[in-house]
Amino acid sequence: MSESTSKHQHSRLPFAAFWSSQDPQQQTLFLGAILAVVSNLLFAMLYFYSTLLQPLTGTQVFIWRLLTMWLALVGFLLASGRLKQHLSKLRQLNTPKQLVWLLLPTPIFFSQLWLFMWAPVNDQGVQVAMGYFLFPLMMVLFGFVLFGERLSRLQWLAVLFAMLGIGIEMMRTQSVSWATLWVCGTYPIYYIMRRMQGVTAMTGMLVDLTLFLPIALYYLMFISPESIDIATSSLRYIALVISLGVISVLALKTNLDASTMLPVNVFGMMSYLEPAVLFLLAVTVLGNPFEPAMLFSYGLIWLGIGFLLLHAIIQIRANRRNRNQWQKGARVS
Repeated sequence: MSESTSKHQHSRLPFAAFWSSQDPQQQTLFLGAILAVVSNLLFAMLYFYSTLLQPLTGTQVFIWRLLTMWLALVGFLLASGRLKQHLSKLRQLNTPKQLVWLLLPTPIFFSQLWLFMWAPVNDQGVQVAMGYFLFPLMMVLFGFVLFGERLSRLQWLAVLFAMLGIGIEMMRTQSVSWATLWVCGTYPIYYIMRRMQGVTAMTGMLVDLTLFLPIALYYLMFISPESIDIATSSLRYIALVISLGVISVLALKTNLDASTMLPVNVFGMMSYLEPAVLFLLAVTVLGNPFEPAMLFSYGLIWLGIGFLLLHAIIQIRANRRNRNQWQKGARVS
C-alpha cells in the first residue's frame, strides 16, 4: 500500500486518527467516559420497566430482574467462553478474609436493585432520582477521604451547595427521604469495595446474582406464584421480562467497568446524566409528586452538579494540554 493511499484512508477515519494519537492513559479515560454514558442511558430505560410490567409489583419485577440477569449473564459467559476464567479467579480467593470481603458488598447490591424497581411505582421516584443526583458528590468525597484525590475549588463549591440544598430540604420537611439517603450513602461503598478487592465487574456480578438465585426461585414458587402466570401470560410480557435481564446486565457491566477505568471523582461526575433522566421520567412519565417548594433546595443541589460539570470541562482541557497528567489513585483495582 502506498504512502499516499495510507494517508487518504487515515484521513477518512477521523476517529481512528484521534484514537491512535492518544496515549494508553487517555484512551482508558476516553473509553471509560463512553461506557459511563451508555450505562446511564440504559439505567434510565430500566427505570420505567415496573410500570410496563404492571400488575406485577415493584418487588416482583425486582425478583424477575435478578433471575433474568443471572440467566443473561451466565449465557453470555458461556457463549464467550469466559465462565471458566471467572470461576478460576474465584478459586483464588481461598482465605476467610478474602471470602468475607467478596461477599460484603452483596447486600448493598440487592437493596439498590430492589429500590430501583420499587420506587417508581410507589411514589418514591423523585426521591431515588435525588439520591442519584447526590451520588456523584458522594463519590467525590469518598475519593478525597479514601484515595487522597485532591478537590479543586469548584468541587468544594459543588459539595457546599449540595449540602446547603440538603439542609434546606430537611428544614422544610422536618425529615429527609430514606430512599435518597440509601442511594447516595451506600452505593459509593459498593463501588469502592469492588475496586479495592481487585475483583472484576463481571466476577462480582456473577457472585452477587448466584447467591440470590435460590431466594428468587423460592419467592416465585412459594411466596408469589401468581407472578409467574402474569409474566408468561403473553408474548409482550415474556419479551419485557427477557429484555429486563439483558438490558440490566449490559447496564451494570458498562457501569462497573467505567468505575474501574476512571478516577473516582471523574466517574462520579459522569454519573450526572442518569439522575437527570430519572428525575424527568419520575415527574413526567411516572407522575410522581414534585412540590414547587422543592425547587429551591433541589436547585442548589443542581447548581452543585453544575460546578462539577464545569470542573470536568476544565480537567479535560488540562489533560489535552498535558497528556501525561493522570490523577493519583485513578486505578485502584
